[in-house]
Amino acid sequence: MKKLWAAALLLFIGGCLPAPPEIVTRDPAFAVPSASEPATLATYPVSPAAGFILSTAPPTGASAASVPAATTVLSPEAAANALLVAGTPAAEDEPLAEEEPPIDPETAEDIEILAGEDLAPPEDEGQTLPAEISFDFPVVKNEKVLYYVDYFSGPAQKVFKRWLERSARYLPMMQKAFADEGLPQDLVYLAMIESGFNNRAYSWAHAAGPWQFIEGTGRIYGLGNDWWRDERRDPVKATRAAARHLKDLYNYFEGDWYLAVAAYNAGSGKISRAVEMYGTRDFWQLSHGSYLKPETKNYLPKLLAALLIAKEPEKYGFTELEYLPPFDFETVKVPTTTDLEVIANLSGSSYDAIKDLNPELKRWSTPPGVKNYEVRIPSGNRDAFVEKYALLPENRRASYQHHKIKSGDTLLGLARRYGIRVADIVSLNKISNPRALRVGADLILPLQKGGAGRFPVADIGDDHQRSRKPTPKSYKVRSGDNLWKIAKRFGVSEKELKAWNRLGNKSVLRPGQTLVVSTTSGRQSVAAKQSDAKKTLAKKNDAKKTVAKKSAATQKIVYKVQPGDTLFGIGRQFKVAARQIMDWNNLSENHILQPGDRLTLLLRGEHRS
Repeated sequence: MKKLWAAALLLFIGGCLPAPPEIVTRDPAFAVPSASEPATLATYPVSPAAGFILSTAPPTGASAASVPAATTVLSPEAAANALLVAGTPAAEDEPLAEEEPPIDPETAEDIEILAGEDLAPPEDEGQTLPAEISFDFPVVKNEKVLYYVDYFSGPAQKVFKRWLERSARYLPMMQKAFADEGLPQDLVYLAMIESGFNNRAYSWAHAAGPWQFIEGTGRIYGLGNDWWRDERRDPVKATRAAARHLKDLYNYFEGDWYLAVAAYNAGSGKISRAVEMYGTRDFWQLSHGSYLKPETKNYLPKLLAALLIAKEPEKYGFTELEYLPPFDFETVKVPTTTDLEVIANLSGSSYDAIKDLNPELKRWSTPPGVKNYEVRIPSGNRDAFVEKYALLPENRRASYQHHKIKSGDTLLGLARRYGIRVADIVSLNKISNPRALRVGADLILPLQKGGAGRFPVADIGDDHQRSRKPTPKSYKVRSGDNLWKIAKRFGVSEKELKAWNRLGNKSVLRPGQTLVVSTTSGRQSVAAKQSDAKKTLAKKNDAKKTVAKKSAATQKIVYKVQPGDTLFGIGRQFKVAARQIMDWNNLSENHILQPGDRLTLLLRGEHRS
């Protein structure tokens, strides 16, 4: 609600005040108004790949005093929000809720080990000695480092083994990128401590990808993020950005790698203040004070421990490792928006293989409106792909679904009907005024033509949601919540909540923040185990009553699919999950509904339409 009020206020101010003297955008398609023109958001198209940036830079000959002392940055979604306010009741703006990617079970397990909340490394590192084997990064041994060697090779061995096996996929590429920047090649193992070499890693601080860039730092190093793509998740682009970032930190701290690594975790300002506060540049001495957080104090020891194990895995009990093959691919440029399944078919590959090679793509196609988008395909298929692609008409590359506007249609209504977002209808159709929809006009929808029956999350949802493994249960924090209340509500412990969500002892919960409140890795929480015995008896006593009640309250109906129907829309109509409809009718992930199809629905009494 605050977000919507802010957007409404922005529209009001934009209509009343003259525009800042210069409007700078990252998209040449944006028009630049004259200084006398009032700037309102409805004047300009919304690009999915670029945000509105209102710059305070004065024009030639203008005085600095005449320029507002603030810079406003509007993302495409914020602009779409503001446009929506102009034409639709703000209170109903459901499709534009902020998106946080769900975490698959393997990633949740990675994050739990990376957080290491239950660990208690020694406060004093003891005697520090050089490692016996050769590295191109300064590796030492002491009590703290050996503590993490024991942890990774002991309680965390199963997960660390997976990290070692996964590392082989990216090490050649990462080491070359670091060598190109003149960095130690062994330093690439920092990605192991950040994410376990997991492109899907996503932290409570909204850091993403193998190098865990937050959005602001990512932008500084050229990593974009919008609803269609997140370049922080791309191992090649993110590695180049990480190499430049580490090089900058190394130069900033005048050639001290330990301070540079600590700054990668805590920020250069934090480490600089610690150096000034304690009067030393020795990382181990800085760690004795209370200013740095435990996460930062333990960050370097974790890296050194990982390097020791990775160099001699057999010595630490890691045998019979099944290393993944190297990240091998060829690149092609697709001149117009293209469905990833089309790319998969033309390259003799599969949808999942294309997604795996292009983890920056969060949706089912390349971003709309972006020309010559570079896509990776399996090696050896480039020439055949280029030849086949050239023969494919443009209207068959991205099989969008179309909708002819009827009287009474609204963007919000269409978004609800098709299970998509207003912001993407706006950007895909370059709508400048959502109130001016013309009856009979053709709207392009971010759904596949004829594929409306596919579960929308599998169509346009983030690739995490496409996983066939069940995703962990999540909970959105409300005002007044605390960890104890949430843990009690979901039958887990506070320690488990901290581990799953990488929360520290001083982390503050924010209303609206999404927390993982259960894992699906097959392990049962301590709190859940304690309550199971009590629940079992109650369940047995109520079993017969429940069966009888369900039989009386459940109705089987057959629904005939109409043109434009989606599983998501049908589910909303009858108040059931799209996944249940798929299970009841034995539909696959890639099933395409056709008008006239009949679906069996099992409805509870209160869910009848």
